[in-house]
Amino acid sequence: MFYFALQAMSSDLDAAGLRHTVDDAGIAEVVMARPPVNALGIAGWQGIADLLHSLGADPATRVVILSAEGRGYNAGVDIKEIHGAADSHRALVAVNRACAAAFAAVYECEVPVIAAVHGYCLGGGIGLVGNADVIIAADDASFGLPEVDRGALGAATHLARLVPQHLMRTMVYTGRRIPAADLARFGSVLEVVPREQLRAAARAVATEIAAKSPVAIRAAKQSLNGIDPVDVRRSYRYEQGFTFELTLAGVGAEQRAAFVDKKGT
Repeated sequence: MFYFALQAMSSDLDAAGLRHTVDDAGIAEVVMARPPVNALGIAGWQGIADLLHSLGADPATRVVILSAEGRGYNAGVDIKEIHGAADSHRALVAVNRACAAAFAAVYECEVPVIAAVHGYCLGGGIGLVGNADVIIAADDASFGLPEVDRGALGAATHLARLVPQHLMRTMVYTGRRIPAADLARFGSVLEVVPREQLRAAARAVATEIAAKSPVAIRAAKQSLNGIDPVDVRRSYRYEQGFTFELTLAGVGAEQRAAFVDKKGT
């Protein structure tokens, strides 16, 4: 992984596994780096929300790239954090709220957000990418929503922004992953490039956007959200209600325990 020149501001990796940079052109990059699989905990999801709100509110920011380091883009929620919590119900509520905040922050960021995706993009990763304005993917990227196998539901709202309805339903029911090339065919991924060219490709689009009038671009983002046929906040919140039902029914805890036992504690 590499970083581009012209960095006016940069940050070290924080405790939540995030870092961000802002260059002189107003191109910001938020990087997820939480090994081994970029599964984020409560602090990580809330950190994304806080960073995107802060960057979007800064008039110097013209566009944000949301990328990742490691084997894959994002593996969703850190299930081990919930499973190991003293009060798992309280932890589940907290992480669900943090996820909702992160997904909404991508959508509501005052400037366009470009998702630069490599490797796996699963669960909560779909929530981030589905709410992004532009998606650039590496040729090794794959997308999936394994929530049913984790005793949860959610982010079908965002998956439906990436794939046709019947494929979305199949992916939810089966947990199947699809390659970036399929999303490019549907038009939801702008470009598929070799892994080593991902950052450069994302930055090329960011540079094109950053060169436009920032007032016009911010107005465009607001207007496009205003004509969206689906209220993504309300739709995702509706889905989350069924996660709570599955937890109360005991399914959630059973599936999380099985996942942790399979992966090892």
